Amino acid sequence: MKNLLRGLVLITLLMSANSNAQDHKKVQVKALEEESDIPAYRLYNNPDGTCAFEKGSIPSLKHMNTASFWYSNKTEEWEKNAHPAPRKQFVITVKGKIKFKVSDGSTFIIEPGVVLVAEDLKGKGHSWDKVDSDVWERLYIPITENSDDLFKADSN
Repeated sequence: MKNLLRGLVLITLLMSANSNAQDHKKVQVKALEEESDIPAYRLYNNPDGTCAFEKGSIPSLKHMNTASFWYSNKTEEWEKNAHPAPRKQFVITVKGKIKFKVSDGSTFIIEPGVVLVAEDLKGKGHSWDKVDSDVWERLYIPITENSDDLFKADSN
């Protein structure tokens, strides 16, 4: 009888551990799915030419159609005022924190780990200011013409 009870207790513990392991695996898979998207903001033009933004993400490990890239840690004169993006491009911040401002005065912050998809090619465009530092190191990656930027807006 003791062996039967021990066996039942062991089976119950194993079933419970297996159930917990399955729950843990589900949590791990869910976490991986959530981590597979990289946070992003997209600048775009409204029909009237003003600039707006939306928060979203781009998928990790997806190939994107680009032809070149360059690194910058300098600011040109024309960048110091409101301006449209010179081309459809990803801007990847490597170092620094930047506060972007669009036509209606709304702002958002880009820092390392957050991708900017710049598509506001007309009108006044956007402006930006460095936050907490005089450093902004970034990588510009132009998106080839007629290519998908893979940006997915958050659903609100």
